[in-house]
Amino acid sequence: MQIRWFGHAAFMVETGGAKLLIDPWISNPLSPAAPHDVISAKPTHILITHDHFDHLGESVDIAKATGAPIVGTFELTLEVAEKGIPEAQTMPMNIGGTIKLGDGVEIYMTPALHTANRGAPSGFVIATPEGTVYHAGDTALFRDMELFAELYDIDVALLPIGSVFTMGPREAAIATQFLRPRRVVPIHYNTFPLIKQDPEDFKARVEAVSRSKVYIMKPGDVLKI
Repeated sequence: MQIRWFGHAAFMVETGGAKLLIDPWISNPLSPAAPHDVISAKPTHILITHDHFDHLGESVDIAKATGAPIVGTFELTLEVAEKGIPEAQTMPMNIGGTIKLGDGVEIYMTPALHTANRGAPSGFVIATPEGTVYHAGDTALFRDMELFAELYDIDVALLPIGSVFTMGPREAAIATQFLRPRRVVPIHYNTFPLIKQDPEDFKARVEAVSRSKVYIMKPGDVLKI
């Protein structure tokens, strides 16, 4: 499995034959790639945590160019249908639900404490034979994250640390303690001045309360597990 970060909350998770593109705001100020680069990579599925502009991103254009289905809440799939994505090219689900993609890949939709224009914000747990990834989406800290550690054996947690709109470093370090992932990657920070944070602060906080290893990625970096 490999996980590539495009900056902000945008990732590509590749495992087996699946290429799962998450929250593809590829034109974000930190991104080393352009939408056409992602289109050329031919994602097999596009996962959207919620419909704010910095998460919905270029998902509709990428879906139209590649034919990849969009996975999200029922309301979000209705929204992208209104933007020209055929219903057959959407995979609606909801919090607490699971979809199976084949080859042992399962996607669980988790709650997130945030807002959305339509539907509810969410996160995703992607379980594969090669490892399990938790993308928290935009969220505040909440105690039920402890349940995720019981339900899912998380190899990598992708957690926002930008504050203002999500958790900050202090709260995300506690979330890491709750989740007990083997590895944790800070995301959703430094994209614009309002969410400027020092990831080293997050790393130090995690190391004080958790055994999880912190990986501070640069946009464009690939983490292999």
